[in-house]
Amino acid sequence: MARRREIARGSMPLTELLERRESRAMASFGVRDLDTMMRFAPRRYTTPAPLRSLHEVHEGEEMSAIVSVRGVRERRMRSRQGTILEVGVSDGIEEITLTFFLAKQHLVDWHRKHLTVGAHIVVHGIVGRNKHTDRPQITHPAYEAYEDTPEGRLRAQRPLPVYPLRKNIAQRTMRSATEKGVEFADSLARPVPAELVAARGLSPLPQAVTQVHLPTTVQDTRDGMAHLVFEEAFVLQSIFAQRRALDARTPAPALRAEGPLQGAFEQRLPFELTTGQREIGEQIIERLAREHPTSVLLQGDVGSGKTVVALRAMLRAVDSGHQAALLAPTEVLAEQHHRTITTLLGELAGAGRLDGHADATRVRLLTGSQKTSARRETLLDVTSGEAGIVIGTHALLTESVEFASLGLVVIDEQHRFGVDHRRRLRTKGPEGTSPHVVVMTATPIPRTAALATVGDLDVLTLRESPGLRAGVTSFVVPETVRSWEARMWARAGEEIGAGRQVFVVCARIDEADESPAAPAVLDPDGRVAETRIEEARGVTATAERLARRPELADARIGVLHGRMPAEEKQLVMDRVLAGEIDLLVSTTVIEVGVDVPNASVMIVLDAERFGVSQLHQLRGRVGRGEHAGIAFLDTRLPPGAPAFDRLEGIASAADGFALAELDLQVRGAGDLVGEEQSGLQRTLRYLDVIRDGRVIEQAREDAFAVIAADPDLTDHLDLAGAIDDRLRDADPDVERS
Repeated sequence: MARRREIARGSMPLTELLERRESRAMASFGVRDLDTMMRFAPRRYTTPAPLRSLHEVHEGEEMSAIVSVRGVRERRMRSRQGTILEVGVSDGIEEITLTFFLAKQHLVDWHRKHLTVGAHIVVHGIVGRNKHTDRPQITHPAYEAYEDTPEGRLRAQRPLPVYPLRKNIAQRTMRSATEKGVEFADSLARPVPAELVAARGLSPLPQAVTQVHLPTTVQDTRDGMAHLVFEEAFVLQSIFAQRRALDARTPAPALRAEGPLQGAFEQRLPFELTTGQREIGEQIIERLAREHPTSVLLQGDVGSGKTVVALRAMLRAVDSGHQAALLAPTEVLAEQHHRTITTLLGELAGAGRLDGHADATRVRLLTGSQKTSARRETLLDVTSGEAGIVIGTHALLTESVEFASLGLVVIDEQHRFGVDHRRRLRTKGPEGTSPHVVVMTATPIPRTAALATVGDLDVLTLRESPGLRAGVTSFVVPETVRSWEARMWARAGEEIGAGRQVFVVCARIDEADESPAAPAVLDPDGRVAETRIEEARGVTATAERLARRPELADARIGVLHGRMPAEEKQLVMDRVLAGEIDLLVSTTVIEVGVDVPNASVMIVLDAERFGVSQLHQLRGRVGRGEHAGIAFLDTRLPPGAPAFDRLEGIASAADGFALAELDLQVRGAGDLVGEEQSGLQRTLRYLDVIRDGRVIEQAREDAFAVIAADPDLTDHLDLAGAIDDRLRDADPDVERS
């Protein structure tokens, strides 16, 4: 495929086009060829504004202004040889000083020649502050003569691109590089066919990149970016269209049997399935009956009953003479699933036992820390087909695991697994077939975000709750208000005194470890809001501190974290389930899957360091039984800080669907399907799933039409190359094979 790209259109290495410092500057961002550089969009643009807007500009930001020179003076530098040239300029209302530190006299003469008193100029530079006068200044600005003509005014008012920078890289270096690149815009690869560019009213690519990097007007920047936004959406949707086309050509086991396990399971369920569980279950069953692999995203809020829906699908696979595998991201979650499923199935999971049902199957657990004897026994049952349902972690993906006839794969918390994991499971189908795949997530994805990030999956949504749980009420607790913090711990002690249990979650294991970064929060202008936060507290030190709190004097405290041996972790969880631990101090290893009906309080320390989905998952660990749950999002941030407001929004959101929308609003197009809540920059470069919903739908329509007519892209080599590049560079959570 990569070779096809070379044949279609060679991408010029920047080392052949740019000066060394320019190509090195671009390489620091991973930009090494012309195609990539022309798609390396500015962070923002600056346009000339009155100097009075200095009051609105932060130090360190770039600004532009049309000014006239009021005075020029020069003086010798004190500490080294050279001249300081200070040029006073004004826009008629405000004044500012342009300061130049010049080592050679000919440089002084050059600037004095162009900066004569009364000269009109357009000045561009970074606002700073003079340490001696405490007044704003611009050091070493760029400037050019201003002509008061229509053409001159248009040139003076043109937007200037502002690119991201790294240490020792100047903005003028980045601009110089992209200006040179624009000269070769006609040689760029064009993934979007010309007829689609015209039909959608977009600027042709050479014009678009010129508008992005050398705009004349603000509208130019919008028109240029519109092409890049559509192009990104089109390439992503083409990937999804190709995968659906591949699925349509790949055989899969048709899972059509109606019983006997499915009927027996429903008869022994201790509760009635909800209407939503039945409807979604029927939709999955219809897809599993097809002779080509289905790919479904089953999303539902915490507690919506996804596991029961998935188990019914797995039993259909077993009834149809095949096996089902459930892949979980952690051993704690895999063990929890194994416990839950064997409990739900009862005698239906007892094949080979005296108490087993006549039609029973075996449910096996496979994890990396299993003892050799248990692992050998499990592998034998998997290979022979005796194990109809296999639950495990990444250990299921190893070459030593050979299924007799794998018909269905269920992946829990799908955002924890990348493309390689899913590809390896798909190759484990019987005799060249691919198993059906159902991926589950408790982090709901809004529709346009789903189209942009998991557009090759059929999204099925469970919106109602089985109603078996008391629910959770959430509160933000600012430690700056001591009475609130004291009441939080007192409330935890009261719940323990009433016979219930408490979780306390920390962001790190040991306080000597590096604190995890806090998620980015955008201010009203779309910029990352800066918030100074304290070092995060750790599990071990927190457990010691809590043991000294009078409110928790009689509490039996345990700890759980990822560095503990697997057997020790399981022992701790067994003690929690048995009620032998009152208060568990843990990392986010309990984030998903832990089901302790007696737990009623969740306290998340340093909550500002956790992502939206993490906090929602954590608070879903309590209130799972008859007792109402309380979640305290504890923070040392003061009320009114942007990150504090974000926590308040999370606490007040009723469910995961409301949180998903809130997350988009607060963080922009956040990484809705990624493990880290760090924004979609790694996944989506230009697309905004709030703003660009219509663009995504148009690109999807066009991409699916192109792939339908040319599935192997033999007539669309530039698109094939763009897909190769995207799959190589993209976040693995966008990929699926």
